[in-house]
Amino acid sequence: QVQLVESGGGLVQPGGSLRLSCAASGSFFRIYAMAWYRQAPGKQRVLVATITSGGTTNYADSVKGRFTISRDSAVNTMYLQMNSLKPEDTAVYYCNAVGDMSYWGQGTQVTVSS
Repeated sequence: QVQLVESGGGLVQPGGSLRLSCAASGSFFRIYAMAWYRQAPGKQRVLVATITSGGTTNYADSVKGRFTISRDSAVNTMYLQMNSLKPEDTAVYYCNAVGDMSYWGQGTQVTVSS
């Protein structure tokens, strides 16, 4: 089992920045990829960014150049640095880990509004 806990969400003005964290605990050695997803009100959950155990990253076109995914294996934590935030980035952001099965965090709300 793997437990994921997100933090760092909040209210930010357009153009601002936030850094989300996802702390992992449990049998994380089974994990070979992690990701951030987001779900806006009334919409499906969509993939934002992924990072493999080898450090390879991929991003949705909508966030390329603005968001950066990273992980610190020493503290078993994944991050999402979000810059130049737009109102359309408003969503609940979820941490995901893929190994023997898919694990999810509880989500953290990000609201971009003036």
